[in-house]
Amino acid sequence: MSAAPATVLLMPPEPADDHVPRSGAGRIVPEAAPPPTPRTARRRIDRGIASLAIPALGALIAEPLFLVVDSALIGHLGMAPLAGLAVASAILQTAVGLMIFLAYSTTPLVARRRGAGDLRGAVQAGIDGLWLALAIGAVVGAAIWALCGPLVSAFGVDPATAQQARTFLSISCLGIPAMLVVFAASGLLRGLQDTRTPLAVATIGFAVNALLNWWFIYGLGLGIGGSAWGTVIAQWGMVAVYLAVIARHAKRAGAGALPHRAGLGHAGRSGGWLFIRTLGLRAALLATVFAATSHGTAATAGYQIVFTIFSTAAFALDALAIAAQALIGDALGARDAARARLVTRRSIFWGVGCGVVIGALLAATSPVLGRVFTSDDAVLGILPPALLVLGISLPLGGLVFVLDGVLMGAGDARYLAWTSLVNLAVYLPILWALTVLVPSGTAGLVALTAGFTIVFMLARAVTLGLRARGGRWVRLGV
Repeated sequence: MSAAPATVLLMPPEPADDHVPRSGAGRIVPEAAPPPTPRTARRRIDRGIASLAIPALGALIAEPLFLVVDSALIGHLGMAPLAGLAVASAILQTAVGLMIFLAYSTTPLVARRRGAGDLRGAVQAGIDGLWLALAIGAVVGAAIWALCGPLVSAFGVDPATAQQARTFLSISCLGIPAMLVVFAASGLLRGLQDTRTPLAVATIGFAVNALLNWWFIYGLGLGIGGSAWGTVIAQWGMVAVYLAVIARHAKRAGAGALPHRAGLGHAGRSGGWLFIRTLGLRAALLATVFAATSHGTAATAGYQIVFTIFSTAAFALDALAIAAQALIGDALGARDAARARLVTRRSIFWGVGCGVVIGALLAATSPVLGRVFTSDDAVLGILPPALLVLGISLPLGGLVFVLDGVLMGAGDARYLAWTSLVNLAVYLPILWALTVLVPSGTAGLVALTAGFTIVFMLARAVTLGLRARGGRWVRLGV
């Protein structure tokens, strides 16, 4: 849904019917529309969630395909290039993943102003976010480029792999500002309730990236460096498309191209709290991987498969969270607390429902699903019970993802930051006990899976649910 219809709703045309009531100096006062029935209101919200979540799901799926293309093309160059890609990608994904707050902080700022009828302010808030993303991207890119050697050496790989990793990482640093600008641009458009444009840009970007990588790697013989150059060019091409789309929004709304100091400060404060929230989540992920390594190679490989499947299932749940962000921000900006509450209830319904469906499918396929990822008998022997636990936990995951999106949409970033650290403090002692007390093998993998997908998610569900049940997050207006 584009932002344009919002201006029409804010300035309804004057009806020509002489029987319409008038008030003071002949001013026409439109008759109030009858309030929608609860069933109609639910259907309207459900349609809004679907119209935002389905395209968002497509965009979320398209983004990790960049790495899939790199892996597939580089894998044919030999073992050292592929291992080098693994090292470089781990560094890049960690650095860029911590900056996802640029999208999550921009969406509610834009959505709230849109809901309040301030389309100019909405677009300007997004433009401020773009400039902040560009500045952070330049700093992060320069820092990783300067520390490229030590970062790769920290992985302790052989010289051939290290050389490949340094080549890929040093070139990819040029694309980090583009990655972060894409985060902020997609957040801006989501706040305007447009998730179709990010889907189109991600799809085209994926296709261009695949073609450029194939040409640079094999056509020009640039090896792993060709893959990095192809991805960098595709990323900046995506930025160019986003800027063209956003320029049209800015012209229509009367927003300026330069950032506003107050807007940068607001975006920075909100983004800072969400950065802390993301740090807490990343710390929990890394701690669980570290715990898996203590249970041996089979458990580590098994947990990698479990986490890969969890991440794939999370795409659908995160798409619902993105829809909740945009709709909650819009409702609160319009000072419509009842609509915000209804969006919350319907988002929870769909989040838990999707978790049940995906979880049931995963549980049903748990005896054979592991064969898609490995043929190692040791890993296949311990994997099915862990996948069953993952399937059982997904309804809880759906609840957590949606509540996270609701509070992000409300701009409740400070609460999300502090509770992320509280959840981490609750989880780490339990993870330590699971690492030390549970034997390796099937029991160890099941314990680690349950630790992250049930214990950690339950802690998040409690802190998020308590906040959502209260009213402190319902702050109306801009």
